[in-house]
Amino acid sequence: MKKITSLLLLWVMALPLLAQFQEPVKFSVAQNKLSDSEFEIVFTGSIDPGWHVYSTDIPEGGPTPATINFDEQKGVEPVGKLTARGSVHKAFDELFGMEVTYMEGTAVFVQKMRITEASYSVKGYLNYGACNDQNCMPPTNVEFSFEGEGKPQAAAAKAASEKKKEVAGAEAEIKEEAAPLAETKEAAAVPADSAAVDSAVAAVPADNKAAVGATDYWTPVIDELAAFGEAASNAAQQAWWKIFLLGFLGGLVALLTPCVWPIIPMTVSFFLKRSGDKRKGIRDAATYGVSIVVIYVLLGLVITAIFGASALNALSTNAIFNIFFCLLLLVFAASFFGAFEITLPSSWSNAVDSKAESTTGLLSIFLMAFTLALVSFSCTGPIIGFLLVEVSTSGSILAPTIGMLGFAIALALPFTLFAMFPAWLKTMPKSGNWMNCVKVTLGFLELAFALKFLSVADLAYGWHILDREAFLSLWIVIFALLGAYLIGWLRFPHDEDEYDESGNVIVNHRTSVTRFFMALISFAFAIYMVPGLWGAPLKAISAFSPPMSTQDFNLYDNEVRADFTDFDAGMAYAKQQGKPVMVDFTGYGCVNCRKMELAVWSDQKVADIMQDDYVLISLYVDEKAKLPEPIKVVENGQERTLRTVGDKWSYLQRSKFGANAQPFYVLLDNEGKPLNKSYSYDEDIEKYVNFLQTGLKNYKK
Repeated sequence: MKKITSLLLLWVMALPLLAQFQEPVKFSVAQNKLSDSEFEIVFTGSIDPGWHVYSTDIPEGGPTPATINFDEQKGVEPVGKLTARGSVHKAFDELFGMEVTYMEGTAVFVQKMRITEASYSVKGYLNYGACNDQNCMPPTNVEFSFEGEGKPQAAAAKAASEKKKEVAGAEAEIKEEAAPLAETKEAAAVPADSAAVDSAVAAVPADNKAAVGATDYWTPVIDELAAFGEAASNAAQQAWWKIFLLGFLGGLVALLTPCVWPIIPMTVSFFLKRSGDKRKGIRDAATYGVSIVVIYVLLGLVITAIFGASALNALSTNAIFNIFFCLLLLVFAASFFGAFEITLPSSWSNAVDSKAESTTGLLSIFLMAFTLALVSFSCTGPIIGFLLVEVSTSGSILAPTIGMLGFAIALALPFTLFAMFPAWLKTMPKSGNWMNCVKVTLGFLELAFALKFLSVADLAYGWHILDREAFLSLWIVIFALLGAYLIGWLRFPHDEDEYDESGNVIVNHRTSVTRFFMALISFAFAIYMVPGLWGAPLKAISAFSPPMSTQDFNLYDNEVRADFTDFDAGMAYAKQQGKPVMVDFTGYGCVNCRKMELAVWSDQKVADIMQDDYVLISLYVDEKAKLPEPIKVVENGQERTLRTVGDKWSYLQRSKFGANAQPFYVLLDNEGKPLNKSYSYDEDIEKYVNFLQTGLKNYKK
């Protein structure tokens, strides 16, 4: 048993190391001959667990789709479009408000080609986007180059020649029409009062070397950043700790239910009396606690094995799963309110209990722990169900196991502690109506969270029955009713009546101090949400409520906008104005970037500092606008080609700052040197304010 526990602990401690993906997707390219006149270009990608690659049919405004781009076509022409093969998943993305398609495990893209001349050569690249539940990699290119011989079809050759003429004419027209639009877009990225910047920007040479940014602004500052200390902790690791703490909190709540609390003193006393030896009794109680941990961790592993990586990652946006979870939580809430009890067949617990009595040693103790899990299911089942629902939709395939580990440790801890210190048993609160109060409170919470999952399905099908106002109205009512229950104005079937000395029911019974403060918090939270009906951001529940775009009536207008979307122009302007710079490496497909903007940038103090004291430069690493001409760079000993604006900003982030995940924030002086350590995804507003203020102090020095 000790060996099993040690292995489990070592495995969990090693999880953060596994999260640091350096290259989550690895592609290989091959040429597959179909006939003498046709062949396929096949891209096969191996995707690390937890990551996914977006398919080709992503709507405009969504994440980065897979596309094929040709630098050279001699004697060949593409037939149709790039297609995805294999298992392609489809799910609703709540952030973008659209359905997206993606692949996990293995990604295969195929482009069919027709040979139009006796010898041919083709050169180009595949561009794709990859994300996990915490970060997105910048759009990545997979280079390919093939040549060979074939038997062209005369008709195909003629069609290719005619098509080439048509494309040439169309390109001329597009360039002529797009010229003024390009000038307008470029001007929009520069503030109206920054005309003086033009001379500084114009002074930058136009050759490839300068285009990449071979100025002082582009000089690597990786060592300087390291001198400020460690950057923000890994977001995935933070999420795992949050999941563990959520499970631990669930275990503590489960202890206070009528199915578990009365069992603690009986079980501990049994172990101490059975052994006759205090040391052996402590050992048996500790083994009992470890058995509880093993049972619930195994449950988490079974959930992961049943669903698999793909299903767990799809849960957060899949409409069918979210409807099921909504109904499941509604059933759990009704059970806690007293409508019925969810119990496992009594024959199961009786069989395990009789088996425990007929065996001895560690197996007997393990079976006793298993009996506890079965007998207490009516109380712990809804808590475990909610926990598994919540952590599964986080997107991490290890979330159920980590959540169950936290739950089991909290549940098992009292059995060991009370065995070690039996005198503490006398201080335990006696069983009573307060335990049913815990159950009903959990029922209200499960009812509130059921609406969260219904909201996802509502967005997926476009029902518009649970827009932001409707969602907030229901939450306000739920938490107001919870306050009414805690204060004593509302009662449920299992709430016991209180009697006086004559046996008469006490109608106006006293409210305990604990229930009063809990009611106060619940009422206050309900009132806090009221301004949200008129568009207030409500950062405390931004992760649960529908997006602001579903709000019909919105009076809120405090959005922080970037001064520049070009690094060199922004740096030149900051030097002109004598201001420090905040560089925001972001992406159109970056979920956590939007979370930071809503939860942190919307704070008035943060917004004031960013708008008044800094020049904000937002660089989109998935921007698909083409560079005037491709740029060749050497990175890690390999030559790479930068073709889009996003490629350029992604290269800047890697080469100058040694990072490649978004969101990524860094503060710079007018020479491009860092003023503080970098900042990643962390919604702690005080940390973010301190990050900005420290940069200002260092700049003024």
